[in-house]
Amino acid sequence: MPRLTRSQVVQGALGAFAALLVIRAAQVQLWEGRAWAARAHKQHYGAKAIPAPRGALLDARGVPLAQSRELVKLSIAPQEVRDRRLLGKSLRKLGVPPVWIARATDAKRKWVVLPGRYLPVDASDVTAMRGVYTEVAIDRVYAHGEAMRRVVGRVGADDQPIDGLELALDSLLRGQEGTLLVARDARGRRASSSGESGRAPVEGHQVVLTLSRELQDIAERALRDAVHRMGAAGGDVVILDPHTGELRALASHRTDGSFSGVPALSVPFEPGSTLKPFFAAALLATGRATPDERIDTENGVYTLEGRTITDVHAEASMTLTDVIRYSSNIGIAKFTSRLAPREQYEVLRDLGFGTPTGVPFPSEAGGTLMMPDEWTRMSPASLAMGYEIAVTPVQLATAYAAIANGGELLEPTIVREIRDPDGGIRFRHERRVVRRVMSAEIAGTIRSMLVGAVEEGTGGGAGLGSFSVAGKTGTARVARGGRYAASEYTASFVGFFPADEPQYVVLVKIDRPTGAYYGGQTAAPVTRAVLEAAIAARDAALDRRALASRESLEALARAGPHAEDLGEAARVVEEQIPRHVVDLPLARTARAGALRAEGKSPRAVPNVRGMQLREAVRTLHRAGFRVQLGAATGAASATWPNAGAMLREGSLVRLVSDR
Repeated sequence: MPRLTRSQVVQGALGAFAALLVIRAAQVQLWEGRAWAARAHKQHYGAKAIPAPRGALLDARGVPLAQSRELVKLSIAPQEVRDRRLLGKSLRKLGVPPVWIARATDAKRKWVVLPGRYLPVDASDVTAMRGVYTEVAIDRVYAHGEAMRRVVGRVGADDQPIDGLELALDSLLRGQEGTLLVARDARGRRASSSGESGRAPVEGHQVVLTLSRELQDIAERALRDAVHRMGAAGGDVVILDPHTGELRALASHRTDGSFSGVPALSVPFEPGSTLKPFFAAALLATGRATPDERIDTENGVYTLEGRTITDVHAEASMTLTDVIRYSSNIGIAKFTSRLAPREQYEVLRDLGFGTPTGVPFPSEAGGTLMMPDEWTRMSPASLAMGYEIAVTPVQLATAYAAIANGGELLEPTIVREIRDPDGGIRFRHERRVVRRVMSAEIAGTIRSMLVGAVEEGTGGGAGLGSFSVAGKTGTARVARGGRYAASEYTASFVGFFPADEPQYVVLVKIDRPTGAYYGGQTAAPVTRAVLEAAIAARDAALDRRALASRESLEALARAGPHAEDLGEAARVVEEQIPRHVVDLPLARTARAGALRAEGKSPRAVPNVRGMQLREAVRTLHRAGFRVQLGAATGAASATWPNAGAMLREGSLVRLVSDR
């Protein structure tokens, strides 16, 4: 066998090595290429998460209740900063604490993360400097009172919802997080990107609520003032549209601050006499009684099954109408004895008591309604007076809405619309009837009884001079440890306004007031305060045209050319009717008469809708009016007062948006 020379061994080794290199190169390029490319990409690029803004929560008029804003977090690499003195000056202007400014301008430090988050526009001078690095942060801003905050909820520092609608609607409000690819050089320093920018974040859905911020504020103030004035433990106010089921306000207040969530949805109570109208409706529907039928009310004292029942308004006998008007416990106990226990139970069950209403809120309670086989011999009378049952304020307001709208029990809602990030409508609430609980005729009869309860009976404290209010008071003792506590009561009033064509159902509940404790003395006046403020408010979700007193306007029209009478009558009407509706035809006539009586020439506000802003201003000036700009866009959308309103020369007309 021939021996290999040294050169042949070296050549063979080199050839084998070259072959191995080719094989390995082929393996890396052809079989492992994608894996190695991914590793290289990972070394050169870092994925940075970009938080997505949560969708906004708006009130019924589009006023933001909760919205996200973009902030920036600042990090400083002091060794990369060219002008540390200028950096320190800019940081002081931004409001950074001095101790952190010293660290950010210390050349011995490699990296400093500043505390706090800043608006991009405020930090623009700092972020433009070399060595300053930014990170996007999302901040949630809330613009409302305490009671509205409990409804809307809140988001924690980690962008996780804590409670309220923020928690219930989190899957809709939460957007899709984006990513940013950051290129790095061999030493790990940030370098220019090769064109890859990652994925942009997607904002969450926008949710329009049925709540009115103005009504909520009115309800909160009225409730808080009443609770402190009466020395009460707390209370709740619910305002509901009886024709759509939309909740307009959910206000709650507790003096000890020991509650969470929204008690109007989550804390049931015994409703007392506010249940009486529903049993009256059942008696009428089954033919067991008529409105004018009289029953012996025992002069205010009656013993049933060993229990003494008393009436505040003592009479020898009362009609069913009087029983509701004067809230007779004896009368309703005797009348409802004509209903079988199962019939009584079905009346309450069909009104939705004992089950949640379905409002999308994380802690809604269903209340308590026992089955007839769990009742005692006294239970039928107790239920007739509003005991041995627990309902939430929203459940009770929803039941009264059925009386107000002609007999239909509606599903209440707090969400009106859901819009995607592009503005498209993904959901819009539609009126949903759960069931018919009484005929329209019987609902009308009960409404008349409730008008009498306000005008002549226990609910007089809720009455308004210019408009008719219907409603019922309730006063129930507070149970503690299975027994009713001495001198502790829940006072309530539920009614609707106006009585003939209701726009609101208003429920007021006061917990454990001191001194006067009847619902007519405590809760009813709060209802009046809420309604008076709502009528006076500009944006309280009222149809003010429907509130215009036609009788007063017609009286003005009949007043003829007598300027003094007409002017005086016009002033009376303007006191009764908000200025928003004084552009009705008869009101225009009245106002013109009033201006003529003062020796001033009335002028009609011209219609400038659709005009460019400059043209609209010129038109109003030529008509003799002063102009205040309030329009948000380049085109005028409306005026206030409305077009056609009669104003004196030189009056102020405001250009506004009617959106």
